[in-house]
Amino acid sequence: MPIIINLDVMMAKRKISLNELSERIGITPTNLSILKTGKAKAIRFSTLEMICKELDCQPGDILEWDGKTSDEEEQ
Repeated sequence: MPIIINLDVMMAKRKISLNELSERIGITPTNLSILKTGKAKAIRFSTLEMICKELDCQPGDILEWDGKTSDEEEQ
C-alpha cells in the first residue's frame, strides 16, 4: 500500500504506549493496533484528529505517501 502509517514513530517520540493512547482517545487497543501496523483500510477524520490532538502533531506526521504502487515495485 502506498500510504505508510508512522503512528508507532510518533508514539515513540511522545513516549506513550498503545494502551495509554487508546484510553485517551476512546478507541479500543485492538483497533488502534490495526491502524498502527498499517492493516487498516481507512481512518475517520475524527479519529485522526483525536490522535493528532493527543500526540500534538500534524496528520502528515502520521500518514506518508510512498508514491509507489505494488504493481510498480514488482516490475
